[in-house]
Amino acid sequence: MSDEGKTFETLSGIPLQPTYGPADLGPGWRYDEKLGDPGQYPFTRGPHASMYRGRLWTMRMFSGFGTPEDTNRRFQFLLGHGQTGLSTAFDMPTLMGLDPDDPRSAGEVGREGVSVASVADMERLFAGIPLDQVSTSMTINAPAVALLAFYVVAAERRGISPDRLAGTIQNDMLKEFIAQKEWICGVRPHLRIMRDMLVTCTRRMPRWNTVSVSGYHIREAGATAVQELAFTLADGIGYVELGRDAGLDVDEFAPRLSFFWDVHSDFFEEIAKMRAARRMWARLMRERFGARNPRSWLLRAHAQTAGVSLVAQQPLNNIVRTAIQALAAVLGGTQSLHTNSYDETYALPTEEAATVALRTQQIVAEETGVASVADPLGGSYYLESLTDRIEAEANTILAQIDELGGIVRAVESGWPQREIARSAYRTQRQIDSGQRGVVGVNRHTGGPPARIPTLRIDDQPERAQVAATAELRARRDASAVAQALTEVRRVAEGDGNLMDAVVEAARRDATLGEICRVFRDVFGEYRDPAEV
Repeated sequence: MSDEGKTFETLSGIPLQPTYGPADLGPGWRYDEKLGDPGQYPFTRGPHASMYRGRLWTMRMFSGFGTPEDTNRRFQFLLGHGQTGLSTAFDMPTLMGLDPDDPRSAGEVGREGVSVASVADMERLFAGIPLDQVSTSMTINAPAVALLAFYVVAAERRGISPDRLAGTIQNDMLKEFIAQKEWICGVRPHLRIMRDMLVTCTRRMPRWNTVSVSGYHIREAGATAVQELAFTLADGIGYVELGRDAGLDVDEFAPRLSFFWDVHSDFFEEIAKMRAARRMWARLMRERFGARNPRSWLLRAHAQTAGVSLVAQQPLNNIVRTAIQALAAVLGGTQSLHTNSYDETYALPTEEAATVALRTQQIVAEETGVASVADPLGGSYYLESLTDRIEAEANTILAQIDELGGIVRAVESGWPQREIARSAYRTQRQIDSGQRGVVGVNRHTGGPPARIPTLRIDDQPERAQVAATAELRARRDASAVAQALTEVRRVAEGDGNLMDAVVEAARRDATLGEICRVFRDVFGEYRDPAEV
């Protein structure tokens, strides 16, 4: 079969040659400058010398639905089947800072994640789980300060101090304005809240990652791998500047920043992206920000297989897609991994589908041999050339962002949003025309219709959460809550530390919606400039 007239390129549009050799590495290509050994600057080959020989990546499956009790049972199920870290998915009202009984929450409570609106809910969510022994991830952004406060107070009520808590809260608001569109107020008020969280957690929660800089949602919104890399690192630069402007030394907080990548189906491009990311971040931290601690140079990453790559047609094929993406994440050097379930285009995962997704990681770890050697693809002419090309193209985008005045001004102008929208449109046109093949959608479409079991969420979680919120309001000290919320308002209007005020409000059993209503009142609403 001839390839005459056919275009060969990565999903990002990088043209590909039929073969690669030493000449493709470019003049002056040096091992120590471009690669180094695993665990050594610039960390292209991985953040640790022994990589998975010393410790496997954390198998952190993303879970959440219904009431806190429902999700607690799923957590216990997954821990019992070999999961090694917890990752919490919240429902839409929680993501938007709304209580279950808010009229805007109707029909959404517990549907796409777990409903958490108070410290009491957080206590039920983690009942029977030792908070000082597990690492917990929470995918929450706009109301992150309130959810972290609930977690801190839930631990306090068990006698566990904040400095003993380990985990990550996503808290990546620039990504929200770029891609996911879940916010409470404007860009700069949200950055002020993030600043206060960064200061408090740096000083009191040394085992906690206060920001997980997330490329995942940028990619899911339609960005290419190159755009995901560039915009994510630009967000990271913005957060380092935020911490520095708050008076923190970069080496105080940079080691606790983490990153979150989407791993799509273009196998080698995804591996190259993750390798380029480590190299670029190491150089940015050392050369641009003057970080002296080698731990500040490390880009530590969580990865998740690409939800946007899953399709409703022939859903069992999604198991194969996820397995290939999981293998790419491991070969790219991730520190933790979530594998998507094959039924997610229909509903939240069933226990069976979630188990298959977890077993996918375990098969990669136990049966393939890829964990035996650090960066086993390192030195491949193709992979190293692709890593260099992705880095160069991402650096071009970073330079454009600098010309716009930095990532905050770029986001406020709507530039990244428009660039991603163009890429998403181009990708969909390629699929619609058949230029980009998707098995079961525009290629190999025959076969019987899909019939798979799905998880159904009825109205019971909403009724239960509305009742639980009403019961909390009835038994708490309303005067103490009002006083604490007044203090949150006073600090928001001034320049004190908002996280400290929100933690105190949580201790008084203020709800998520009550805390976030203060933010809306003080800071106002926001409209995306890219949509005006």
